[in-house]
Amino acid sequence: MQTQDHPVVLFDGVCNFCAASVQFIIRRDPQGLFRFAAYQSDAGKSLCAQHGVDAGALDTFALIVDGRALFRSDAALATATRLGGLWRLLAVFRLVPRAVRDAVYRLIARNRYRWFGRRESCMVPDADVRHRFLG
Repeated sequence: MQTQDHPVVLFDGVCNFCAASVQFIIRRDPQGLFRFAAYQSDAGKSLCAQHGVDAGALDTFALIVDGRALFRSDAALATATRLGGLWRLLAVFRLVPRAVRDAVYRLIARNRYRWFGRRESCMVPDADVRHRFLG
C-alpha cells in the first residue's frame, strides 16, 4: 500500500456525513491527489496501526500526509488547503485556537449519526474513483 505520494483521508465508512465529505473532496480534487480509507477497512486498520491512530475512534477525521497523522480540525483544514483555489482561504481558521476549532468539530462528530444518519455497511465508491480507495 503506497501512500507517501498521496495524502490519505481516514473516515468512518458507515457515516453519511463522512461519506458526503469524501464525495465533496473527490469532486474538488480532479487531479486525484487524495486517497481514501475507511477505518473499518483492512487498509484503514493498517494505516491506523502504522501511524498510531485509534482505529476505534470513528468520530475522528484523520489525514495522513507527509508521514504523519493530523486529526480533527487540523486534518480538515489541511485537506481544504490542499484542494487549492478558494478553499485555501480556510487556512485563516488556523488563527482560531485549536481547542475552539476542535470543540466545534467534536460537537458535529458527536451528533453526526443523529443529524445525518448512518449506513448499514461501508460506502461503495463509484467505478470511476474506486482506484483512489485503499482496500
